[in-house]
Amino acid sequence: MLHWANRFNICCFLDNHHYDSAYSSIECLVAAGAVDQFSANTDILPQLSRFTAHTNDWLFGHIGYDLKNEIEQLRSDHPDNIGFPVTFFFQPQVVLQLQNAELKISAIGADPAGILEELMQIKLPAETGTPAIVTQSRISHEKYIERIQQLLQHIQRGDCYEINFCQEFFAEEAVLDILQAYTKLTKISPNPFCCFYKLDQRYLLCASPERFLQKKGTRLLSQPIKGTLKREPDTDAAAKQQLQESPKDRSENVMVVDLVRNDLSRICKEGSVKVEELFGVYTFPQVHQMISTITGELKDGLDFSAILKAVFPMGSMTGAPKKRVMELIEKYESTRRGIYSGAVGYISPEKDFDFNVVIRSILYNAASKYLSYLVGGGITAYSDPEKEYEECLLKAKAIQQVLASSKN
Repeated sequence: MLHWANRFNICCFLDNHHYDSAYSSIECLVAAGAVDQFSANTDILPQLSRFTAHTNDWLFGHIGYDLKNEIEQLRSDHPDNIGFPVTFFFQPQVVLQLQNAELKISAIGADPAGILEELMQIKLPAETGTPAIVTQSRISHEKYIERIQQLLQHIQRGDCYEINFCQEFFAEEAVLDILQAYTKLTKISPNPFCCFYKLDQRYLLCASPERFLQKKGTRLLSQPIKGTLKREPDTDAAAKQQLQESPKDRSENVMVVDLVRNDLSRICKEGSVKVEELFGVYTFPQVHQMISTITGELKDGLDFSAILKAVFPMGSMTGAPKKRVMELIEKYESTRRGIYSGAVGYISPEKDFDFNVVIRSILYNAASKYLSYLVGGGITAYSDPEKEYEECLLKAKAIQQVLASSKN
């Protein structure tokens, strides 16, 4: 399905890699081609509201981090060398839904039987060796340590409680086998919110473990991640327990939970916002993660744009208090985040939706041959700058393996 969808200029491939959860959506969902589309960099929310209102069909797309500028009257002056629009959604020509080994094909202006025949005839290419892509950091190790120390001073002064700080690694004149890279990334690091997203010459190869926001009926659900620890084969159970009991990770997690509760309370019925799980520790191929789950019942009469205005950007990628830390992020980071720290997902014909958090991702502009990935973490009063840097490298490990020269 992925190879078939990549024939189109616009496509979105969402795959949960068979993670069982009480909150799971469709196992695999693919959208290809566009019969209608919406793209905006300014005055986004009113336009998005009109676009989502005029169709009762599927919509797929993304919300970039810089929607914050409209919501909070902020600005971003750093370079963005990938070039996704701040917000883009499309009504697909074809939707493929895979669930429990059953494939459902919906199409506008095309024959589902013909699409199935095309899918059956695709022969997957053998995996081949690819040249290594060597990346460099936008800021040096020493500069990273210096900036974390400066952020800790802000925390000590009471400017903020927690701040998510990210750094970019990039390569110019990079030649990337897009499909092979995505396949390899999700093989090394299968996660419940993986995504292959293509918008003309711009690509997002995403192996995200984190859900931003889901709507089913009137229920909203958010699952922020704060707390990461490397898996150790010989002491895995002990490592998991160490994360569970870590004061630093618990402080990060509870702060973002409080922030999400506050955001949801703006748009949910009084008394309905609940923490379903606090400090849950879940195991992924590379790391253990601390995940909390917050739910609420949506107030009547609020559309997708109104919900975004209340809860975006997600607290796990900003910190608290949200507006102040976004100002500090702009001051101390060196790259515009773009689609990174944003969200990719779908809105169903019934106006339900599910969106991930764009992390653990390779960004690539095939026209300019610019490749980028960003990694970061939550900085609190407990943070050790050197350990924060090591956590960034840990989160980037799967991406670095993909970019290394190998056919395995």
